[in-house]
Amino acid sequence: MVSRYYSLLRKVVASERGRAVSAAFATGMAAVCLFGLIGCSGCNGPSGPPKFEAPPVRVTCTTTIVADAVKRVGGERVQIETLMGAGVDPHKYISGSGDRKKLDNAHLVFFSGLHLEGKMADLFEKNHDRWRAHAVTNTIDHAKLRKASVDGGEHDPHVWFDVPLWKSAVDVVRDSLIALDPAGADIYRANATAYLTELDVLDKEIRAKLDTVPKDKRVLVTSHDAFEYFGRAYGFEVIGLEGVSTASELGTPRRNELANIIGTRKIPAVFTETSVPTVGLQGVLDDVKSKYKHEVKLIGGDDALYSDALGEEGSSGATYPGMIRHNVNVIVEALTK
Repeated sequence: MVSRYYSLLRKVVASERGRAVSAAFATGMAAVCLFGLIGCSGCNGPSGPPKFEAPPVRVTCTTTIVADAVKRVGGERVQIETLMGAGVDPHKYISGSGDRKKLDNAHLVFFSGLHLEGKMADLFEKNHDRWRAHAVTNTIDHAKLRKASVDGGEHDPHVWFDVPLWKSAVDVVRDSLIALDPAGADIYRANATAYLTELDVLDKEIRAKLDTVPKDKRVLVTSHDAFEYFGRAYGFEVIGLEGVSTASELGTPRRNELANIIGTRKIPAVFTETSVPTVGLQGVLDDVKSKYKHEVKLIGGDDALYSDALGEEGSSGATYPGMIRHNVNVIVEALTK
């Protein structure tokens, strides 16, 4: 039965039309597939995670961004599997048939949290003992989080765009690995310290680059509203075509509003994202051209911004620092010409 629903959902979300008109249905069906494929605690599966005896620590991560932090802290003592590959939108991810095996085989599971993963996050939180699942954003002071309604959550989950804020994720990974594998504590601490220092350097580097953008040009228009933490941290106004979650639908009033903002303010460039379709954004730009006679550069292709996922191996966005540098370089170049 679950497999039939899973097949149906794949067909629905395969088309742009299906994507636009069935966001709520997709979210609900994703939950059905997840419960069916992963199961509930104690139902036809192990009652708890496998016992850890010696490295490597088998780790399953939901997203590539989380996996990158685990790789940097764990080094050669960890063996990492990811549920969502490069370029995959976590807001709309449908659990695959291999996910249960990856989760049940893991000594540790790391997920982003703040409902980035939607219904999957609910399962992890309710079944922590089954998978030893840890939300890497769990220790962030809620006073530092942006309020936003996202797939059942109360906060904007895209915290990695504020580099100092993302350092909290590194702390969670380090402490979780040490708790499971105390023999590797010195290695985990050393790796985490080195990486945290690297992130401090990264933050200073991108601040210096972004400071070259004139204040009146610091407007970032993107496919969806994932960059508000970036805007708050580095002094940019952020305008997203879709909401904080890409599962939200774009209505005609919002499309007209965006076209008016871009056209009347003569915003020079808008940015596509690697994990979000561009059809909605292109439609807005067509409206800007016809109604306001204003030509806007659509930044995409190899210059598309990385938002909810890292890039393929070998790309400029294959690592978290690489993703941040890529985005900043593209933004600065587009807004200073």
